[in-house]
Amino acid sequence: MGYEVVSGGMMSDFDDASVAARLREEIARQRLSRAGLAQAARLSISTLEKALSGRRRFTLATIVRLEEALGAPLRSSVVTEPVALAPNPMHAPAEMGSYSRPAVRWIEGEYLTLRASFGEDGAVYAYRTVIVWDDAKGHLVFSESDRLDAEFEQGGFVSMPHLSGHTYLMTSEEGQYRMIMLGRATREARMFGLLSTLQVGQGSQLVPVSCPVAFVPLGQMVDQPVFGFVGESSERFDEYRRVLNMAMADDFCRLRE
Repeated sequence: MGYEVVSGGMMSDFDDASVAARLREEIARQRLSRAGLAQAARLSISTLEKALSGRRRFTLATIVRLEEALGAPLRSSVVTEPVALAPNPMHAPAEMGSYSRPAVRWIEGEYLTLRASFGEDGAVYAYRTVIVWDDAKGHLVFSESDRLDAEFEQGGFVSMPHLSGHTYLMTSEEGQYRMIMLGRATREARMFGLLSTLQVGQGSQLVPVSCPVAFVPLGQMVDQPVFGFVGESSERFDEYRRVLNMAMADDFCRLRE
């Protein structure tokens, strides 16, 4: 199987233990089953159980889904201490491009993310990416969901330097990085570029791997999007493959040996 391995890199300053405690409280108060809650929040029961037990961190996307399913907040809305990372909450740090919130509102939203499958030549792997402004940190953040390999879902910060005009989605955990570099958005607000990560190889070996990637606003999808592995037998294969091929066909990225 060809799975990427940089996980973690969660994007918010919420405390996992506090979120888990609040979630358990709501489950008990509303007399919910964990299986029913997972289904309502469009999560796997395994993801929910691991997060509650502390074996997996909460992502912002997961918390938002749980809050919507519960009809109750899981995060504190009160900031009790000054946020040192964001002296000006309307501008990102210089190392991320010093972009202002009004200037990047266009990129906020949910995207169908397409990349080449690491396990089968020609196939496409599809999942959801959410890009939002994090008020506490003062910059854009992203998170992934609806992946078959949920344990490898990524989250991190978004860099948008003016010099190159490109957008960088960075996962960082203890010095290990994964990067998605996206070119300027098209008129349809679609973005194309290159993903670079580590792939599980033979045994415990990790191998650097790169592939084209496409971001399509979910609101543009006429039909309900299909997530996961999309092979030639899938009815959405031709559509997804055509979109992903634009990354290289329209020169948004190049692969060289």
